[in-house]
Amino acid sequence: MATLDVALTGSADRGLTNNAQNLLLLDRGGGLVVIDFFAKAILDGHGYQVRAGTISVPLVGDVLITDTAAEFCVDAATAFTMIPVAQHISINLAGGTAHEYATKGVATASTAGTAFVLLPLNSGGAAAALTARVSAAGGVTVTAELATTTQFYWGVGRPAADLAVDGNWEPLRPPVLIGPRCLYTQIAAATTGPSYFAHLDVLQFTSAQLGQ
Repeated sequence: MATLDVALTGSADRGLTNNAQNLLLLDRGGGLVVIDFFAKAILDGHGYQVRAGTISVPLVGDVLITDTAAEFCVDAATAFTMIPVAQHISINLAGGTAHEYATKGVATASTAGTAFVLLPLNSGGAAAALTARVSAAGGVTVTAELATTTQFYWGVGRPAADLAVDGNWEPLRPPVLIGPRCLYTQIAAATTGPSYFAHLDVLQFTSAQLGQ
């Protein structure tokens, strides 16, 4: 396979103001190489990550899911849109029984929890306009869950007889969350919360860039 040569045209900004950035991937014969939307967005500096737990220091989840409590979240303000790309939850110590993990979305921003500065997935990217929070044991406060206002995107549960399992979510057709919006994840078990490492990757756009 021929080595790819990359040619970039357009503004050097990272996607918050320019609606017409172009990326051309050309092989040595001049053929155009098509890349997927997620890869293009990350190359353009739209990708960001929130993470929970660091090496040798996992976080401990909640004891049972409570409708206003989350482990981590990302908030999009008015005029911004976010799209979740991938989430990975690695259980360090199972602990407890009846494990349950879920990712949901509401139209009200989080109100409590330790602020987390989102990490750009393009290491040369600009700081995120999105905001995030990370707090163990359900320490992130989100609005109460209602079937009429809370969207359920992903979840996994295991009964008491089973061990906990890692949770991976890579949506093929992800939701498009137009701000104001809060995307949050809950990790819990009965009796004792599990210890875990996790990260959530999202794409950030101005709503105008997506025609919203």
